[in-house]
Amino acid sequence: MAELPIRLLGDPVLRQKAEPVTEIDDELRRLMDDMMDTMYAADGVGLAAPQVGVSRRVIVVDIRERNTPPFALVNPEIVERSEELAREEEGCLSIPGLREIVERPARVVVEGLDRDGNVRRIEAEGLLARVLQHEVDHLDGILFIDRLSPLKRQLLLKKWQKVKP
Repeated sequence: MAELPIRLLGDPVLRQKAEPVTEIDDELRRLMDDMMDTMYAADGVGLAAPQVGVSRRVIVVDIRERNTPPFALVNPEIVERSEELAREEEGCLSIPGLREIVERPARVVVEGLDRDGNVRRIEAEGLLARVLQHEVDHLDGILFIDRLSPLKRQLLLKKWQKVKP
């Protein structure tokens, strides 16, 4: 297992729609393991494959709650969203140092495949729902700053110019 370099805002791979995975093999499982290592090293709670330069529909998540063990999802899709919304602060490993309040559905249902190719359905609320939505957005080339008002996005992008690594 290895830590992979995280792509930062401005890298074109972060704006591409990731390709669906057609086969789960040892190479893909190795990518999932490396993504987990990378997420932990960066002290994150979720990571999408495009963030490590791989344009494939794979995410890893660990919200570090006892009742929610770490997991990977292949080809995840949000199949249900609550009408109720929640506003919470978000950040992103691809835009380190920036955080802002983002409004998203409070609850979601996500379906995908686990690392063995089994169908997995996750009913999520709270932090898990937020992380799943954030990571699925990455697979569609959407960053959390795209969910902000134009003014807030502009202010964050100005700040990014000053703090970017």
